[in-house]
Amino acid sequence: MSDLPKDLVMLLSVVNTNLRDFYSDLEEFCRAKDVNKDELVCKLATIGYEYDKETNQFR
Repeated sequence: MSDLPKDLVMLLSVVNTNLRDFYSDLEEFCRAKDVNKDELVCKLATIGYEYDKETNQFR
């Protein structure tokens, strides 16, 4: 996750923007960005966000 922001709020923004504009789901995003999905989900959970598959965003 070296090319993604370290700040969790900025990370949330970047991930949700990418999911909205470029990727059909979280798995595709993680493969393309070489990101560990479980690590990303855990990081964003620490600020109260969970991935919603139906809307393809963290809420």
